[in-house]
Amino acid sequence: MDKRWTWVILGLLPALAHAAEGPVILGIPLDFILFAATLLGVALFHHHTLSVALTGLFVISLYKIGFTGFNEGAGVLGWLVHMQHEWVVLTNLLGLLLGFAILARHFEDSSVPHVLPRFLPDDWKGAFVLLVMVFVMSAFLDNIAAALIGGTVAASVFNRRVHIGYLAAIVAASNAGGSGSVVGDTTTTMMWIDGVAPFDVIHAYAAAIPALILFGFFAARQQHAYQPIQKDASAGVKVDWARLGIVVWILVAAIATNVMINTRFPESSDAFPFIGAAVWVAILLAIPLRKPEWSLLPDATKGSVFLLSLVVCASMMPVEKLPVASWESAFGLGFVSSVFDNIPLTALALKQGGYDWGVLAYAVGFGGSMIWFGSSAGVALSNLFPEVRSVGSWLKNGWHIALGYIIGFFIMLALAGWHPHAPHKASVPTIQSGTQVH
Repeated sequence: MDKRWTWVILGLLPALAHAAEGPVILGIPLDFILFAATLLGVALFHHHTLSVALTGLFVISLYKIGFTGFNEGAGVLGWLVHMQHEWVVLTNLLGLLLGFAILARHFEDSSVPHVLPRFLPDDWKGAFVLLVMVFVMSAFLDNIAAALIGGTVAASVFNRRVHIGYLAAIVAASNAGGSGSVVGDTTTTMMWIDGVAPFDVIHAYAAAIPALILFGFFAARQQHAYQPIQKDASAGVKVDWARLGIVVWILVAAIATNVMINTRFPESSDAFPFIGAAVWVAILLAIPLRKPEWSLLPDATKGSVFLLSLVVCASMMPVEKLPVASWESAFGLGFVSSVFDNIPLTALALKQGGYDWGVLAYAVGFGGSMIWFGSSAGVALSNLFPEVRSVGSWLKNGWHIALGYIIGFFIMLALAGWHPHAPHKASVPTIQSGTQVH
C-alpha cells in the first residue's frame, strides 16, 4: 500500500517540473526522483522517519549544490541564500509546533477534556460532534492548535484508545475547517496578503462541510466500535481555570499577531517569524501562573525537525510553473499537496493567476490530510500518537479522507462552479516557499 501510493505521487510530480537543469530519467528530473525516494523511505521505514528525512535532505542538498544550483545562485553560496529566504517560515513553523505542544498540555492539565463527556452525546455521535468542534476551531485558530486540542480531548474521552482512522479525521477536520478562512490556514493567509478578498475563498466550505460530514460519519463509527466515548466525567474533576486562561491567552496572542501583521504591516510579514515569536512570548509571560511541561519539547522537536526537513527538500525542487489553471489541475494539486509543500504551490498559483481561489484553497488546504506527514497538523498530532507514523495504516484506516476530498470537491463544483480570477495585481511579487501548514 505504501509503495503503490508513493509511485502514484511520483507520477504526479513531473507535471510540475519546467525546464529543470541536470539529469533527467524517463522524463523526470533527478531532483524529483531523490525527493520521491525520500518519501518512499519515510513510508516504508516509519520507525526511522527522522533519519530518512535528514538523509534525504543531505543528499538533495549535495546534489543541488554540486550540479543544478538554486534560483538564488550556484554552489554553497546559493544554498545559503536559499536557506536565508526560507528561515522565516521555517522558524515560524518550529515555534508553532513546539509552542502548541506546550499549549496542548496546558489544555489537558486544565481538566477540561475530562469534563467534556458531560456535554458530548454518549454514542458515535459524540465522536462526530468532537470532529465538528475541531472544524469550527480551525476556522479561527491555527490548524496545528485545533488538531492538538482535538487530539488531547480524544485521548481523554476515549480513555487514550483512539483509532488511527479517527486520528486521521481529526487532522482532516482541522485542515478542512481552515480552508475557507483567511486566518485558518497559511495558504489562505498568503492569498489574503497578496490581495485576494476573504470572500473569494469562503466558498471552499461548500466542499469542506460535505467532506466533514462524509469522513466524520465513518471515522466516528470506527472510533465507537474501537472504543466508545466515556458516558460520565471522572468524579471530583475540577477545571483549572488558570491553565485554561493560559490556553486562551496563547491563542489570542497568535490570532491577534496574525491579523495585525497581515492587515497593517503585510510588507513585513516575511521579515520575521512574528506568529511563532508571539506564541512563545505568551508562554513565557504565563510561567508565573503555571509552569509549562518542558519535558515535552525533546519529542516535539524531533517531529518538528522531521517536517522541516521535508519542507526544505520540497522547497529545493525545480517547480517553476504550474499546469494551466483549471478545475482539473486544482483537483490534482490536492493530491500533490499530500506530499509536497503547499506554500510554493500557492505562491506559483498567485503569480500565474486564473484560479478560482476558493477551489484552490480547499484543494491545497485539505489535500495534505491524505497522508500523515502531508500537513503540519498531522505531524504535530503524531507527537501525541506515534502510531500514526505509518502511511499504510493511515491510508488503510483513513480511506474516508481521500473519499471525502473527492466527493467534497465535486459538490463544490456543482454548487459554486469554477470561477477563475484574473491576476489581481499587475505584477505579483514572488512569495518564497515555506512550510506545509494545511
